[in-house]
Amino acid sequence: MNALRCLAFSLAVAPPAAACDLALALAVDVSGSVDSREYRIQMDGLAAGLRDPIVSEALVRARAKLMLIQWTGASRQQVTIPWTDMDGFDALEAFAQAVETDHRVWRNFSTAIGEALETTMAAFDAVPDCTRHLIDLSGDGISNEGVEPSRLRRELRARGITVNAIAIEESEPDLTAYFFENVIVGDGAFVVTAAGFRDYPERIRKKLLREVTQQTARLRRTDERFVITLPSR
Repeated sequence: MNALRCLAFSLAVAPPAAACDLALALAVDVSGSVDSREYRIQMDGLAAGLRDPIVSEALVRARAKLMLIQWTGASRQQVTIPWTDMDGFDALEAFAQAVETDHRVWRNFSTAIGEALETTMAAFDAVPDCTRHLIDLSGDGISNEGVEPSRLRRELRARGITVNAIAIEESEPDLTAYFFENVIVGDGAFVVTAAGFRDYPERIRKKLLREVTQQTARLRRTDERFVITLPSR
């Protein structure tokens, strides 16, 4: 039995979490470098990733809360889907459908990653009951406006917020290194690389798998159940 099947089995036999284990903020880049086709790839790919059987099972079991924020230049970040309880598969499907149909707020502005992190960080004040706070940030360029993202790392760490990133290297071949050095923070934080927007759907699916399974799991026995950690990819 491979690791994915072991994990699926462990989730199937484990009782749902009694309280919220994960608050996951999905921060999507809608800056001027992202055209309408690339925006659609991001939103459809994200929705498909949330529907992955293992991802959806893990989110429901964790009683996760999800929200989506669109971000671009300074002072242009907006929560377009507020915190939503993943208290069942119907709720998860409704959230995925909302992602697919989410109207783009901006089109022609700069890339203010620090501002995106600041806005998202403040949103976690509304979900203090969740055990883990995680920002999943996607982007296709370095920050070129507003506060430098590296200046927020200390506060993010102090507040117990982990930041992971997906670097879409359509036009920035060194973006993964930039995100690693300046954006991600927290124990186990990581960057996933997509060579371009065409690769985004599969890469975001694998990223979500890693976030909602590996980062929350350890190979241990607790209350007579096993939780399996997936191998790193």
